[in-house]
Amino acid sequence: MSVLAFDLGASSGRLVRGRLNDKKMEVEEVHRFANDPVQVGNRLQWDILRLFHEMKQGLLKVKHQNIEAKSLAIDSWAVDFGMIGSHGELLSNPYHYRDRHTDGAMEAVLDEMSSAELFGRTGIQFLPFNTIYQLYALRQANSPLVREGKHFLMIPDLLRYFLSGEMHNEFTNATTTQLYNPLEGKWDQSLMRRLGIESSWFGNVAQPGTHVGRITSSLSDELGIKPMSIFTTAEHDTGSAVIAVPAMEKSFAYLICGTWSLLGTEVQQPVINDMALKLNFTNEGGAYGTFRLLKNIMGLWILQESRRAWEREGNSYSFPELVQLAHQAPALTTFIDPDDPLFLHPGDMPGHIRKYCVQTGQQPPEQPGAIVRCILESLALKYRYVLELTERLSAQSFNGLHMVGGGIHNTLLCQWTANAIGKPVWAGPAEGSAIGNLTTQWIAQGDLSDVWEARQVIRDSFPIVIYEPEQSDVWEEAHGRFCQVTGLAQI
Repeated sequence: MSVLAFDLGASSGRLVRGRLNDKKMEVEEVHRFANDPVQVGNRLQWDILRLFHEMKQGLLKVKHQNIEAKSLAIDSWAVDFGMIGSHGELLSNPYHYRDRHTDGAMEAVLDEMSSAELFGRTGIQFLPFNTIYQLYALRQANSPLVREGKHFLMIPDLLRYFLSGEMHNEFTNATTTQLYNPLEGKWDQSLMRRLGIESSWFGNVAQPGTHVGRITSSLSDELGIKPMSIFTTAEHDTGSAVIAVPAMEKSFAYLICGTWSLLGTEVQQPVINDMALKLNFTNEGGAYGTFRLLKNIMGLWILQESRRAWEREGNSYSFPELVQLAHQAPALTTFIDPDDPLFLHPGDMPGHIRKYCVQTGQQPPEQPGAIVRCILESLALKYRYVLELTERLSAQSFNGLHMVGGGIHNTLLCQWTANAIGKPVWAGPAEGSAIGNLTTQWIAQGDLSDVWEARQVIRDSFPIVIYEPEQSDVWEEAHGRFCQVTGLAQI
């Protein structure tokens, strides 16, 4: 019998069916749909009801294809949330993490407490769109959401509530809010009181692999489907993707590569010290008693937004076409720091890249190929920088880097990452978040014994492409120039 995974990303979502046959995983996409945020006035919001509608369309396809499914789980991006009112209804579409309503909120919070104290209580890196700053900004604006809200649900929690009628907060996503204390293992109510955030909004925290209800009878009747069990998974999609890293050694480094790039390692206890604070690393909750010591990197968002900018100008390129143009452009000539605030918000991304180059004394790239090459090479060099920080912070040395996620389809990025780090890159599987989601359900139901058996099965089930480093001397010299241009200190 199958299990189902709803895997929701920042630009698209899908319903995936998974089966286990003789310790081999079979994964099949049942339904794919767009996830387009909607700009209304000055606000950028998620179209959450459209997402729920598409989830129902996926369940209808499961029925029409005569798929016998015994359970489902949902994973998505982190930090964003919906507020439920006293009558059990959603009060407003959730804000998108790139919305500007949080501008200045992080700085205001850090005027009320030191970064050392906040990091010491939560272990979470400082990003201006973290949930804590979203809620603080809503409170400062006297938003109806904070006046009338009764329950706080992150995106998978909210969609699960629509399916089951039950409210639960899940661990991996809860930790990303910067309101959860991993040392105490609970919401930090003292921190909430200091910032005027109502602690009664937040419920008990469920670990990945917890049975949290069934599809409601009303939804079953609407769709003509049988009620099925619903489980939590590692509901932050990065947490699910890390489960799917096909590592055989306990000490490994991973790069979850997509709209965002998340590079780090798996640890048993959060690393909360002065060095982690200084380097702005994060300790997000993982599955099975682990934490994800990692750093967010802006990722392929910069390329995606550049492509949208060219489309607005009437020039449509496929991603393979852009990669081919990048391959033909001059190598290692201009660099950006992908995490510069210039690249956070939607807009004229090629213009932002040229502006950054002017500000840093470089000749700006003009043609799409040169811009794409600048993006991809800069990402590869930033990966090296963060990988070395991860080794230093975790007191480990890694033999290579596991790359998981849709970004591995960009073979140039994979090869250039191997070149930049001077170590092998093991690329695969591409469907990391969905596979991790399915895996958690199989472990919860006894079909797999633990995550290490699961990782062996994943390794046996999906192709892994190995990229060996090339042109080491050239990339070593480029790394020095990259650090100088971006102002990043060499390790």
